[in-house]
Amino acid sequence: MPESEIEKILSDAQTFLKQEQALFGNTLYHEKKITKPSTAAIVEKVERTESTMAVKKKIETPAPVKKSPIIEEWNSAADIVDLNKQICNCMKCALGKTRTKFVFGVGNPNADLMVIGEAPGADEDAQGIPFVGRAGQLLTKILEAIQFKREDVYIANILKCRPPNNRKPNPDEVEQCEPYLIKQIELIKPKLILCVGLTAAHTLLKTEESLTSLRASVHNYHGVPTFVTYHPAALLRNPNWKKPTWEDVQKLRKMYDELKTN
Repeated sequence: MPESEIEKILSDAQTFLKQEQALFGNTLYHEKKITKPSTAAIVEKVERTESTMAVKKKIETPAPVKKSPIIEEWNSAADIVDLNKQICNCMKCALGKTRTKFVFGVGNPNADLMVIGEAPGADEDAQGIPFVGRAGQLLTKILEAIQFKREDVYIANILKCRPPNNRKPNPDEVEQCEPYLIKQIELIKPKLILCVGLTAAHTLLKTEESLTSLRASVHNYHGVPTFVTYHPAALLRNPNWKKPTWEDVQKLRKMYDELKTN
């Protein structure tokens, strides 16, 4: 460094010291000594900062918004005809590929009594109408025996498509199709339901009880009193079951008359 610069620095220093002496006397004031923090202190400060940031993040982060379940268009159907139009081309399960016709249901859209079976058979699959074979003809006679015409009631199945070889419905098929049945009930508003067959009863009532046990009680399916009896097809195989079936439908008719009176 050149001597001229050194001399200037010394001169400035002397001037500064004289000014300090004039202001404060012989006491020299200087900034507080900054001590280097220990490693432990640094760690403690970092942990405290991270903790504060975590709390702040928890407060500032909004709770995830729960998505509402998707409401499909058919759920807003105004009546039975509208519902049929919206679901008749359903392909939600594999049965959509094997069916001949979609078997929606038939009868009075304002029926007080709804008859529910398990699934369409070969005759129903061919015609698109539930209970039209020999079992269907017997069902018509059973209804007439308790003063119901077929056109007075509404007849439907849990499944709207025939399972191959008339096998029992698979759980995934029921899962896809039962909401349609529930919507039918919501639109028809029946006073009573007659569930025919053990498979249909097990599916609707979510139970594994015997048919004898189920017949002994009046059940509840989505707010509607529900009776259980033998499937008409079973009566064709075993005529001995016709008597208990007659007893079942007489009980149903009695409750129906009581509800109508009240």
